[in-house]
Amino acid sequence: MKDTLVFGASLKPDRYSNLAIERLVGKKIATQAYGIQVGVIHGVQIKTNLNDFQNIHTITLYLNAKRQKEYYNDIINLRPKRVIFNPGTENPEFYGLLEKNGIEVTVACTLVLLAIDKY
Repeated sequence: MKDTLVFGASLKPDRYSNLAIERLVGKKIATQAYGIQVGVIHGVQIKTNLNDFQNIHTITLYLNAKRQKEYYNDIINLRPKRVIFNPGTENPEFYGLLEKNGIEVTVACTLVLLAIDKY
């Protein structure tokens, strides 16, 4: 399985991004994390510099649409194959930009996709 970047990773154990990292690692999916605080979640280092990432297949978003705007170009420049928009992150404006750049848009819950083996 190709690398997944959890974008908007949180050190707080009650956050869905934190749970997503736990489940991705549990499924033996290569997992990386980007967030505003450095730390480690389930053995995955959260990085705060987007230049640290390369060869990302999937980005799973945990930022609301308003907060995504400042990252549009950064995410497109990472050249992922797909971006998953989890509940609460839906953003039709960004869908269009991604699709224009040949990046697949998936509107779904990463946790559900993992639970039903459709990730």
